[in-house]
Amino acid sequence: MKALTQWVLAGQRVVADLSAVDQAVYVAVAATPTPTLDLRLRQLSTAANHSKISIAVACGLALVPGRSRRAAVVGLASVATASAAANLLGKSLARRKRPDRVAGKVPEARFVPMPESASFPSGHTASAFAFATGVASHLPWAAAPLGLLAASVGYSRVHTGVHYPGDVVAGALLGTFAGSVVAGIDEWWPQR
Repeated sequence: MKALTQWVLAGQRVVADLSAVDQAVYVAVAATPTPTLDLRLRQLSTAANHSKISIAVACGLALVPGRSRRAAVVGLASVATASAAANLLGKSLARRKRPDRVAGKVPEARFVPMPESASFPSGHTASAFAFATGVASHLPWAAAPLGLLAASVGYSRVHTGVHYPGDVVAGALLGTFAGSVVAGIDEWWPQR
């Protein structure tokens, strides 16, 4: 019993340390003046609402015959999987409060509407990384541009003050995993 208590206490200290790092990075991002990026990152963060960017890219891919159509389907299925995992499961289990943008001194020029859902994990990031992973399973050349786009969406959520960096990292991991699972199922599934 004593060993279990020590493990629990050690785990609590690790979580506290990670939380302190998370808060420090959040504040550092807020304190860094980036007037040229503020508008563009705010626009990117808003454009990623409801996976609109991924849907638009998928529509473009669906217009191209061949593997692009299948990539679009796998990408959107990956988004659906990651979104459900992040928003229905992850947020309800973690229940992490959203950052306090005022206390974190995030400039108002960066503000987007603060979501009412829990903060952990970032659903925007999970969906963007899931789409990138799903599409890349059929179109390997798309991995770099879609991965960069997904990372930019994730960063935009910290930059606008609606997520801690840890939320974004967890979203990226969740999205990559979801996209990999969907791509694996697609590969296994009998083709018609």
